[in-house]
Amino acid sequence: MSPLTSRRGLLFGAAAVSTGSLLTGCTSNETKDEKTAGSDRPAADDKPGKHVTIGFAGPQADHGWLNAINDQARSRARKYSDVSLESTEGSNDTAAQIGQIETLINKKVDVLVVLPADGKALTQAGLKAMRAGIPVVNLDRVFNTPQAYRCWIGGDNYGMGLNAGHYIGEKLKDKADARVVELAGLDNLELTKQRSQGFDDALKNYPNIRKVARQAAEFTVESGQAKMAQLLQAQPKFDALWNHDDDQGVGALRAIEQAGRDDFLMVGGAGALTAFQAIKQDNGVLKATVLYPPTMAASAIDLARALGQGKGVGGLAEYEIPSSITLYSAVVDKTNVDQYMPTGFR
Repeated sequence: MSPLTSRRGLLFGAAAVSTGSLLTGCTSNETKDEKTAGSDRPAADDKPGKHVTIGFAGPQADHGWLNAINDQARSRARKYSDVSLESTEGSNDTAAQIGQIETLINKKVDVLVVLPADGKALTQAGLKAMRAGIPVVNLDRVFNTPQAYRCWIGGDNYGMGLNAGHYIGEKLKDKADARVVELAGLDNLELTKQRSQGFDDALKNYPNIRKVARQAAEFTVESGQAKMAQLLQAQPKFDALWNHDDDQGVGALRAIEQAGRDDFLMVGGAGALTAFQAIKQDNGVLKATVLYPPTMAASAIDLARALGQGKGVGGLAEYEIPSSITLYSAVVDKTNVDQYMPTGFR
């Protein structure tokens, strides 16, 4: 597996808004006396409880989103006096990450949180932890079998495309013969196919809109600039652009500026701070971005703490946390960007 394929395969997994509010019941910083509905079983909250040692095997921080995953997990763990975090260095090398997970298992951590470099290749490591009695929270890139994790939490790639398409559709619904273009990510990744499919499905609701061009980039600034330049040259007139990733969007915006184009609206993806800032300034083509927030890593810590303390999720009647949580891909534009600004990753 090439370094690029490995890194991008990790970057956006199988399936993001701010988990500080999304999983409020898990470890809310605002609700002090919450109990699961319909029972006396306590929900996880900020009250100190049984001490929990969480093992965290995260990614190599070679991309803004991946770096934010690590930061979110570590900063969230520091909020709890009853949590200790055993964190690995982070690796996109499958063999190295397997070794790191085995070390955490041998340390007998109470719960394990893993964002695997390769979900399929790391499945056996997840199974080993589960068989050792260590619950696994599988973060974003999913293992091959549910037997390898107690809970999966991650983003919604199809939902990203769907919500981007609906946002653009509503903006252009009154324009005759509207034309849109798409700057996708790596086409060999399932996540890219899911995002494109969601986008195409949304556009079916708007018969006046046609997608006239699509280019696949590589989730990098350089590829975003190069592929966007090609799109601009091939398409002298279009009304909207959906770009799958805010990091490659930095390059795309450079190409757009160099071409002197401002005759269309742009929607990004993921939730980078630079995107939020541009949306707030509202002096360019970027008008919105669709979230795939790295704050999911903070929620993974919340879930791991709840598992270690035998608590459920506040607001739900069940005794146990869910086995799967797919996060919502909210659209951030100038109407709500201030709310999401603190979650933007660099």
